Amino acid sequence: MFLTISTTSGDAARPATDLGYLLHKHPGKAQRFSTSYGTAHVFYPEADDRRCTAALLLEIDTVSLVRRGKGKGRGGAPDAALAQYVNDRPYAASSLLAVALSGVFSSALRGVCAARPERAAAPLPLRVEVPALPARGGAELVRRLFAPLGWTVGADPVPLDTEFPEWGDSRYVRLVLEARTLTLAEALRHLYVLLPVLDDAKHYWVSADEVDKLLRAGEGWLPGHPEQKLITSRYLSRRWSLTRQAMERLELVRLAEADDSRVEEIDNAVEDIDVAEDAGYAVEDAGDAVPEADAGARTQTGARPQTQAQAQTGAQAQTGAQPEASDAGLTSVPLAVQRREAILAALHASGATRVLDLGCGQGQLVQALLEDVRFTEIVGMDVSMRALTIAARRLRLDRMGERRASRVRLVQGSLAYTDNRLKGYDAAVLSEVVEHLDPPRLPALEYAVFGHAHPRTVLVTTPNVEYNVRWETLPAGHVRHGDHRFEWTREEFRAWAGEVAGRHGYDVGFVPVGPDDPEVGPPTQMAVFELRTPTDEKEAKAA
Repeated sequence: MFLTISTTSGDAARPATDLGYLLHKHPGKAQRFSTSYGTAHVFYPEADDRRCTAALLLEIDTVSLVRRGKGKGRGGAPDAALAQYVNDRPYAASSLLAVALSGVFSSALRGVCAARPERAAAPLPLRVEVPALPARGGAELVRRLFAPLGWTVGADPVPLDTEFPEWGDSRYVRLVLEARTLTLAEALRHLYVLLPVLDDAKHYWVSADEVDKLLRAGEGWLPGHPEQKLITSRYLSRRWSLTRQAMERLELVRLAEADDSRVEEIDNAVEDIDVAEDAGYAVEDAGDAVPEADAGARTQTGARPQTQAQAQTGAQAQTGAQPEASDAGLTSVPLAVQRREAILAALHASGATRVLDLGCGQGQLVQALLEDVRFTEIVGMDVSMRALTIAARRLRLDRMGERRASRVRLVQGSLAYTDNRLKGYDAAVLSEVVEHLDPPRLPALEYAVFGHAHPRTVLVTTPNVEYNVRWETLPAGHVRHGDHRFEWTREEFRAWAGEVAGRHGYDVGFVPVGPDDPEVGPPTQMAVFELRTPTDEKEAKAA
């Protein structure tokens, strides 16, 4: 099997033979490299200032392929002894060629060229030819995979037998790709991923590290590819767990790019509970972590700090220290528990059975909802995959019975964008979410939840900044958590909630959560939005 890569040039100062520098292979030499399944040869059928072509020829040792493959891959079924030795592997481009490509041209694949760095970073006129490419999905799939990447695609089906045209075409195509807007590294990464995707039969066992390989090679193009799901599934040999992991990480990259942020800023969930405990924190309430030295004191006094546990547009339970409150007026029930109880009570009063927990973090509220059989469908959404992983473990989704598991689902997503998956639910909860957004992004969240998803009931909880004076160890003027972009007074929260309700056809009421101090109010404030009915609208107009 082989492929060729060609480039042209009309500039004597930038000759086509610079391709040799970019590939790190001298055009005047024929070179050979050992691989696990045979020998790779690199040579140049033509090389001058105007046109240069590099060829990669892979000689397959079929006996070695069988011995190393241990019966895996096409033609390797244990009950097909002859097919193990007589198959298309030596002739058709496949994962074998992709692996040879990454090994022989590893520096070029990374875009590294110390001798010609400006050439490595610049687009080249490129032509790639693969004489025999297995294409499960036909020529049309080949075009769907390569065309969105900037290639002009020629994919001519290879006849089964030219002497018998009535037999039709084989599943192989002769592939010709041309582009003028791609760098050599980008072209090689496209081939590295898409050759085995089209073949759809890897010659080696696909393990977890293949996800990292895919994301590295797919950087810059796979997150936005229209066939992303098909590419990911086939590349990972349809291993469902690996495919899901890759898709989640790709979605995180897409969200980061859309938000002009780094992935680390988007997926900024706190550390795992186990990590928090190792760091010296006592986890008292499934995600409410407090410094271990303070835990005993709060147990005796009954006081407990409020935990704010959402990052970006999702809730991520914190493992950092919160300011300690005085015990005046507080009960022994942690505020996080009181908050969940208030949310559950409001949901019961609304009659909701299908509920969204938007910014579900580590899944404490999802877990509470799941324990109540009145809630028949529960969706927890968060932008952070780390938070969702902790939530899945907390809920023991992998060991949950089928009937119980059918009631709950965890999904990744951002409230900065509309999402059709959120439509059609009775209620949505945003518990300690809004204060983690920069104020200019609140309108986007508002429309995504109230305008687009438009559930019948929306519950929003957020800290009451007036109550902060009751936190003994919180310095004056500080917010309760380092990731809070703001904290509202009761008046500010009511003003925002009233405007949102008016714009989207809701009535809104307010419920205190925690001890309602006569001077500064409760530590947490909750707004309960109820969608107006046509009758309500008529009465409002009449009034």
